[in-house]
Amino acid sequence: MQSMITAQDITRELQTLGNKKKAAGLQRFFQTQPGGYGEGDLFIGVSVPTQRKLAGRVYRQVSPGEIARLLGSEIHESRLTGVFILVLQFEKAKGEEQARELVNVYLDNLEGINNWDLVDSSAYKILGPWLIDKDKSMLYSMARSKNMWVQRIAVTGCLYFIRNHQFDDILRLSEMLLDHPHDLIHKAVGWMLREVGKRNYQVEYGFLKKHYRQMPRTMLRYAIEQFDDEVRKGFLQGTIV
Repeated sequence: MQSMITAQDITRELQTLGNKKKAAGLQRFFQTQPGGYGEGDLFIGVSVPTQRKLAGRVYRQVSPGEIARLLGSEIHESRLTGVFILVLQFEKAKGEEQARELVNVYLDNLEGINNWDLVDSSAYKILGPWLIDKDKSMLYSMARSKNMWVQRIAVTGCLYFIRNHQFDDILRLSEMLLDHPHDLIHKAVGWMLREVGKRNYQVEYGFLKKHYRQMPRTMLRYAIEQFDDEVRKGFLQGTIV
């Protein structure tokens, strides 16, 4: 029987893998300076592939309680490794009860899912699969949150629905967030709309035709990225009617 591994064990190993120069670059990239979207976050400089490798090696030996401790860490890489472990456990969950426990670990620790890499590595892999055949009112409550990361979780969680050709929820959420002030929500919504278009061009086109004049420019640019040049120019120049 394998011995259990604690959050402290994982963080200690991550610290041995850290690189101060890389950490400084990551802190700039993720805008941890005062006023930045990642203000106050702490990086130790461990690459994502290294974190994924560690998570893949240990995930069977980490309890849900220890995952929660990782998600509560002040160290970004500990939280992200915790996300990777949680995703792996959820994908391997044996039955509804175990899956529910892991979803609850995620939802109870959203405070630690507080940057776009953490959100985008988890929402569509945990919340999306869990909710696809369930009531989705939770997503609308999340979209109304004052926490931008919780809002982004609601949006990017829909990627799983989109990949299963369920578009209604992302279209409603997108409509709710058209006037959002932050570009990280603009980018997420635009990305999801683009994913809709990959599967059903007419659905995305119809939504954009109705709303594109109200959309923030970044959201629109992300949404139309894969359109033909003529159509893309039409949206950007406001000539689509």
